[in-house]
Amino acid sequence: MTTQRQRRLYLVLLVVTCVAVAVGLSLRAFQDNLLFFYSPTQLRAGEPPEGKKFRLGGLVTVGSVRREPGSLEVQFDVTDNRETVTVSYSGVLPDLFRDGQGVIALGTLADDGRFRAEEVLAKHDENYMPPEVAESLAAQGHPTAPKPATAGAGPALN
Repeated sequence: MTTQRQRRLYLVLLVVTCVAVAVGLSLRAFQDNLLFFYSPTQLRAGEPPEGKKFRLGGLVTVGSVRREPGSLEVQFDVTDNRETVTVSYSGVLPDLFRDGQGVIALGTLADDGRFRAEEVLAKHDENYMPPEVAESLAAQGHPTAPKPATAGAGPALN
């Protein structure tokens, strides 16, 4: 090989090595920031990683919300209709939070089997339609017009 060919080969190898290192570092950073979603059944089966943050999703069990008087401490049970997990949270709950409502909690699993949430999000019905639109569709005789939202349902957040 000539010296010019050797230089090109070294340059190509250097570029390929730099790209491989950059891709490897990017994938590692992405893996560290990735939050997985687990159901209570998966949590009880031991699928979530120990000591890592993850998302727990399910429905708030009816009658399970317990509040500490004079504080923002709240405990409630989340179920997927097979298993139930107790969630502890300190903070203001979302407006849409209520019994039977879908929730997603971000946090970690404690040694006592409770889920310690840092953030709680309430899911709204995916079929939500503003009352004005539902009434307009009903007036036009649309056969699949959904029922208008109830007055206490709160705002729809997307």
